[in-house]
Amino acid sequence: MSDNTNETTAAAEYDFHPMWESLGMDVPAHDMLLGAVGQMFGDVFLTQENRPASTDYLNQVVAGIHSGRIKEMLDKKASGEAKKIVGSFCLYVPEEIVIAAGGIPVGLCSGADWATDKVEEHLPRATCPLIKSFAGFKLGSVCPYIESSDLVIGENTCDGKKKAYEFMATQVNMYTVDIPNVHNAQTLELWKGEVRKLAERVEQETGQKITAESLKAAIKLANDKRRALQRLSATRAADPAPISGLDSLLTVQAAFMDDAERLTGAINAMADECEQRAADGVGVAPKGAKRILYTGTPMAVPNWKLFNIIEKAGGVVVGEEACTGSRYYKDLVDESGETVDEMLDAIAERYFGINCAIFTPNDGRIEDIVRMARELNADGIIDCSLQFCTLYEMESFTVEKAAEQAGIPFMHITTDYANEDAGQLTTRIEAFLEML
Repeated sequence: MSDNTNETTAAAEYDFHPMWESLGMDVPAHDMLLGAVGQMFGDVFLTQENRPASTDYLNQVVAGIHSGRIKEMLDKKASGEAKKIVGSFCLYVPEEIVIAAGGIPVGLCSGADWATDKVEEHLPRATCPLIKSFAGFKLGSVCPYIESSDLVIGENTCDGKKKAYEFMATQVNMYTVDIPNVHNAQTLELWKGEVRKLAERVEQETGQKITAESLKAAIKLANDKRRALQRLSATRAADPAPISGLDSLLTVQAAFMDDAERLTGAINAMADECEQRAADGVGVAPKGAKRILYTGTPMAVPNWKLFNIIEKAGGVVVGEEACTGSRYYKDLVDESGETVDEMLDAIAERYFGINCAIFTPNDGRIEDIVRMARELNADGIIDCSLQFCTLYEMESFTVEKAAEQAGIPFMHITTDYANEDAGQLTTRIEAFLEML
């Protein structure tokens, strides 16, 4: 399919049920899931006023997210254009390596509760929603990304994931990379070794050797996507903000799943429009609307709850210091390397700089939060942890102290994927916005 419009048109005309059945999915349950997500998307996104016209691309991505995009990937594999589909759950899995070895990198489903009763037969009840989600999507057979992945790459970030991947290895073809928890020269060398081992494992899976030419092209492709996201992010410093936090979040979520080259073109088109809107004083919320910087745990599709509450309450999210935000795109891989070894080192160095809460100390994240709040003219910071996420719960105290020292109002939230706390969160967020 040459573009996302064609993909969406095909999705409306094509029966994808045989494809889902061939992947071993629970098709009736999946139909129910798609119906719920479609209703949620309409209620959350399509009710926004004055969206940039270019965000229609995001509507098309969501329309084909479990259908046309899956078929596109499977067709590429069947034709030999791609060797294998490689799924992952985290920013620390370098997409450049997968692409250079002839694979298609995709993010896996982990943003909604599913098959919780089945999950709790294998994992503790007091486990974070993201972990329970990806296990539930697998046990419930409703994520075509998991079911179409030839290899799933995990990463030893938090202890919960580390142990959950032991269970997932009984369900899928799994490989786990070890992430150091301390930033220093010695651990960087260890990480470079992990990146090389990962490259060897991906080559083994795809049967295609990574070459200097293929790796250089893959680095350029990923960097171009990051550059486009940086452009779009910069427009959000304007008042009024030209694009909503919801659409910005969805753009990064799409970056984990959509075709990189096609999405990059769409993001640049969004940046073009938003730069013009900023110049013209056109926004998605009135000038002077309370501006929020979000920080905390990542928000996988379809976890749009918190941003929806903030923006329906009259605020506007102008930045995200999160894995589904600036951490995904703020740093580029050095493109000057000429050999595979030089480029693998550059990839390792770039990914080592991601300020995940696993690191101790994690001063870089605190500095990024304050810097972003100032650059994006945020009126307040909302820090969010998913329930039972010890890492982000612990760091919230450090973030609060840094916000206080910087003179920026701060609010911490602990939540999960369910909507039972939506009323309480709405009340708290409305009060916070009123106080700003």
